[in-house]
Amino acid sequence: MSESMGTPPTVLETERLRLRPFSLEDAPFAMALVNDPDWLRYIGDRNVRTIQDAESYLRKGPVAMYERLGLGMLVVVLKSTGEPIGTCGLIRRDTLDDVDIGFAFLPAHRGRGYALEAAKAVLEHGRRDHGLGRIVAIVSRDNERSIRLLETLGLRFERTIRMPGDEVEVALYATPSSSSPRG
Repeated sequence: MSESMGTPPTVLETERLRLRPFSLEDAPFAMALVNDPDWLRYIGDRNVRTIQDAESYLRKGPVAMYERLGLGMLVVVLKSTGEPIGTCGLIRRDTLDDVDIGFAFLPAHRGRGYALEAAKAVLEHGRRDHGLGRIVAIVSRDNERSIRLLETLGLRFERTIRMPGDEVEVALYATPSSSSPRG
């Protein structure tokens, strides 16, 4: 990893979006996002029911990962308004050999190309700033929209896996291997 450990991720910008690290002030947005019916269906219940739960979720999740690894999930905001619309970023899981990309957007902001725009920027950031030659994604096998997005990004299905503590298998997608070092 070329970025020093413990350094918060750089803010990323695209034509329409800014991706920045989560802060505790994002708790209301995080609470809405993790309780969205599609999040609950495809990602799972994080038991975030109050603003305090959301602050704890952010502190133990994205903020802790920034401090430990210098990467993590980022808030996706519209440049034009500053409104948070989703999340996209890189995650280092103990249960996967490679860093994985994740994304989720509020229902009002789906179908407008924001997820693709954000995910392209995150993949480029992972390769350029973290030296990742291979990035993976895990996805519910019935999440057709996310699978289409992953395939558009160039990730290809490799196999199904079962994450620790989960009863349902998920699909593992990966970027094509390259000669760059693995993350």
